[in-house]
Amino acid sequence: MQPFVHAPAARGRYSCLPSAFNSVRMNTMDSKPRLAITLGDPAGIGPEVIVAAWRHAALHTEADLLVTGRPEILARAIALLNSPARVVEIRTPAEARSSLGEIPCLLAGSKDAVDVPPCVHDARGGQAAYDALNVACRLAIKKQVAGIVTAPLSKAALSAAGHDYPGHTELLADMCGVDDSAMMLYLPPQDGVGGPAGLGVVHATLHMALRDVPHQLNTARILACAKWADDVMRRLDVEGHMPGAPRIGVCSLNPHAGEQGLFGDEEQRIIEPAIQQAAAAGICIQGPLPADTLMMRARDGEFDAVVAMFHDQGHVALKLLGMHRAVNITLGLPIVRTSVAHGTAFDRAWQGTAECEGMIAAVRVAARLARATQGTPA
Repeated sequence: MQPFVHAPAARGRYSCLPSAFNSVRMNTMDSKPRLAITLGDPAGIGPEVIVAAWRHAALHTEADLLVTGRPEILARAIALLNSPARVVEIRTPAEARSSLGEIPCLLAGSKDAVDVPPCVHDARGGQAAYDALNVACRLAIKKQVAGIVTAPLSKAALSAAGHDYPGHTELLADMCGVDDSAMMLYLPPQDGVGGPAGLGVVHATLHMALRDVPHQLNTARILACAKWADDVMRRLDVEGHMPGAPRIGVCSLNPHAGEQGLFGDEEQRIIEPAIQQAAAAGICIQGPLPADTLMMRARDGEFDAVVAMFHDQGHVALKLLGMHRAVNITLGLPIVRTSVAHGTAFDRAWQGTAECEGMIAAVRVAARLARATQGTPA
């Protein structure tokens, strides 16, 4: 069994007990951040999961919420769910005072979105999702909101509208003007899954053909993912339950961690150097480890976060542990962004049966990250 690699605290970005970070966290715990929720694709389940989640009073004690998108679509979802809430159109984020009875909505997008039929890939729906995201992202960049929470969009509809991005992660990176970002799927703390701050999985590669993954992996990217994992798990540990630095496990690319080169040499050439450099930066890190057993060990609390080499290596395992409770966090952005971990679900949309647990979790995680980020560089 490979031990965790610890560098001397003086060489790292953080000590094992980051007192400076804890002081920032304690100073910001009592603040109530303002968050913008994007409406997503109007043909999907986004509008109804927002309205369903809005019924949970605890959300309004943790954040002031507003929605970006077309108020007519929100009103339609309210009617579908027989919600007692009403839409209140606002002109600026400062007007947002969310409550169980009122959903503040900042207008975004063309009225064409109102005519999009349910459950179809429609260019107008893709444009509506883009417009709602663009408005929310600009608000966050300008510090008019402390973070954004995104409802799902259809990649096909987005492409049909002329926006050629594989998904939210890449689109947000472009909107924010950053060259590199990553997706983390995160499960908040819960019985039987992960450590005291929950469990996160960061993906070194994301939306691409499996045959392209080995060519896209490189040491610098894996190192960046390890640093992002370390940083975000510290910020997510709002209540200070972790006894020390986050414990990061790194997946191998090949079965059996390459079996000493018999099944591939990416572990020795690419992954191990990243782990050594991460350790030199003060990160508690272990690997490369076979992905099948690593995820089981992470579930049992041995790791706080995992760096996966490709999409399904991380997604399948984490979604099996908690599909509807998982939260998508974009790392590497100058803003806080979370999302549900599911898609538009056209097979279930506009039937009033969509699960809203993911939206509730995404709002709570965004609020937690926003509180931890206030007063510090994003």
